Amino acid sequence: MPEEYTPTARDLPVVGAAAAAGQGREPTMVDLPAAASSGNDGDGPLYVVGDVHGYLDELRAALRQFGIIDADNRWIAGNARLWFLGDFTDRGPDGIGVIDLVMQLSAEAAAAGGYCKALMGNHELLLLGAKRFGDTPVNSGAGTASFQAAWLLNGGQRSDMERLADHHVQWMSRLDAIALADNHLLVHSDATGYLDYGSTIEDVNDAITEALQRNEAEETWELFRKFTKRFAFREETAGPAAVRELLDTFGGKRIVHGHSPIPYLLGEVDSEDGESAPTVTGPHVYADGLAIAMDGGVTMGAKLLIAQLPLAQ
Repeated sequence: MPEEYTPTARDLPVVGAAAAAGQGREPTMVDLPAAASSGNDGDGPLYVVGDVHGYLDELRAALRQFGIIDADNRWIAGNARLWFLGDFTDRGPDGIGVIDLVMQLSAEAAAAGGYCKALMGNHELLLLGAKRFGDTPVNSGAGTASFQAAWLLNGGQRSDMERLADHHVQWMSRLDAIALADNHLLVHSDATGYLDYGSTIEDVNDAITEALQRNEAEETWELFRKFTKRFAFREETAGPAAVRELLDTFGGKRIVHGHSPIPYLLGEVDSEDGESAPTVTGPHVYADGLAIAMDGGVTMGAKLLIAQLPLAQ
């Protein structure tokens, strides 16, 4: 398979909250302290959430721990600001439930004077492609492929596809790809492909939205391929340089991303679907302190991370 794939075995069991509890796995949390103020007068605290991948129960527990939702899963964080970094579906048991919760919290947060926003991840592109194009052949760079096959190989859950409604599709297809909050440049992927779509945040988001509206299989596949690349910030010299190029272009003092599970980024496991449960205690700061990785590896039995920004130094 081409390098863009991160295969999931077709017979790999989905680990739900009950199974996780049976294994003694903690469902949530980040143990790093955070600064008391967001740094912007009149704005509430700024939170970011790493990749969720269908682990709805873990997400609810994490949001409750941070005082963002109550026992009835309603927004109670007032004027707080909450960003999801993408990848809501696939690999885990209830991706559509995750999307429904994020959509609900977006409305409730806005009514309370805060906001809940979300970025597009490669798995949103994958699910959109599987829904729109199915088995339509696309040129993967290593022969003929299809969105349907790639989606299944990357942990696609048939129950998600069965429940995927038009309003979910519309919501996903209009997500921004990149954002700036309190001098933090927020993206999904630890990759530089965003630079291919414009020199400002607005240009990039507009270009990607317009590409998805054209509804062409090959163009959507190319977008998915770029979002799936990873590790651009990891090398000792090239990594910080890649981060600085993004920051110099789009603004911000630090980049915050999901996509690459921290144990995979650190070389502790061989793939995105490691069978062991690596130890993850919080976000990983690297690339000369310029990059923050937020995918705690919930799909491999580690953590679903939430953090308040800026991280304490």
